[in-house]
Amino acid sequence: MRDLQAAGGTPLTSQPAGEPDRPEETGASRSTSPRIAILLGVALLVLVLDIISKTIVVATLSDRLPLRLLGGLLTLRESRNPGAAFSIGGTSTTILFTAIAVGVVIFIVRTSRRIYSLAWAIALGLLLGGAMGNLTDRIFRSPAPFRGWVVDWIQVPHWPVFNLADSAICCGGALMVLLAARGHGIEGSARPVQPPGPPAQPERPRPSQPDQPHPSGGGGG
Repeated sequence: MRDLQAAGGTPLTSQPAGEPDRPEETGASRSTSPRIAILLGVALLVLVLDIISKTIVVATLSDRLPLRLLGGLLTLRESRNPGAAFSIGGTSTTILFTAIAVGVVIFIVRTSRRIYSLAWAIALGLLLGGAMGNLTDRIFRSPAPFRGWVVDWIQVPHWPVFNLADSAICCGGALMVLLAARGHGIEGSARPVQPPGPPAQPERPRPSQPDQPHPSGGGGG
């Protein structure tokens, strides 16, 4: 019976009728669903902390002398920035940076469906929260909607004044560069690519051997 099955090309172990083919298990370390909740949670945390800190700074440090801490290593001051992060640009580029921030937010939200890596979700969450924090200032603060000046309040020696949103953007960008350099994609952890092996050759049926005569030369009777 086994010879007949092999000769006919039918497998020795058949799959039950109606049962779908089982896909090969690949990428076991990959998450089963996109990390959208992690990304949005990190972004929301950054946004809330940035808004709260700016509200406190505007209420307590406006029209006051800078507050020097740690022997001048850290200075808290209320400053308004019409440009990009770390006071880059000027009043003429405010609307341009607003448009860039809107584009970054839209891009990250659309990309979030493809993110299965936890590290990439955190990195893009930091970037999204920072962009939304500064974008909130540009939309709602004076002198005009979408032309608002961003509130900066943290200063360290030999560095422009910045805020928590700027810090989140820098940390998220640095983490993205590190992940890309180490070969980690947004779909999951990096794995070495195995070269494909030679294709498996199907087993050919062995031809049946004819009956051999008895060594003594005697007949079958």
